[in-house]
Amino acid sequence: MSAQPASSRRRAAALPGEVRIIGGQWRRTRLPVADRPGLRPTPDRVRETLFNWLGQDLGGWRCVDAFAGTGALGLEAASRGAADVLLVEQDAGLATGLRALKHRLQAGSVQVQRGDGVAALRALAPGSVDLVLLDPPFEAAELVAPALAAAARAVRAGGWVYLEAPTAVDADELAALGLAPHRQLKAGAVQAQLLRRNA
Repeated sequence: MSAQPASSRRRAAALPGEVRIIGGQWRRTRLPVADRPGLRPTPDRVRETLFNWLGQDLGGWRCVDAFAGTGALGLEAASRGAADVLLVEQDAGLATGLRALKHRLQAGSVQVQRGDGVAALRALAPGSVDLVLLDPPFEAAELVAPALAAAARAVRAGGWVYLEAPTAVDADELAALGLAPHRQLKAGAVQAQLLRRNA
């Protein structure tokens, strides 16, 4: 893909209070970022890296974004062809906003569920999804361990778990859950890990 002129890149960049979908059918679509304590959407460049790791075509995948917030991670997956994307969000206002986005995008593959992300993962059949996206609030570090355990159970053998947290989870803890580190990056205060479910 050829590079865009600098002026085009500036125009395409999201404004403060917005993020944008990076690729797929809704590329460059802007998503509002509500003013909520602890709401910290995954930066564009981190999402771009994640979907470079996963591949650009997620055709047929089943995905869960367990702490959806703006919906940026889950909607990015849906934009790239995922067949079934569940966005789980506990905040009532954010969940309402996600439903409005689903309607605006006519996103038939996307479902929005208001509720607890860990509980939603635990309710899934074991091995029933291809990708679980975990971006819990940074001030709720106690959610990381139960969310990771629930995700490891829900994802199929060979499937993926993506985790954003203040600190990386070490390989021994991951191995105990049947997960193996695949890729990792640090962006500011964020440790982003792409993990694979062992066969």
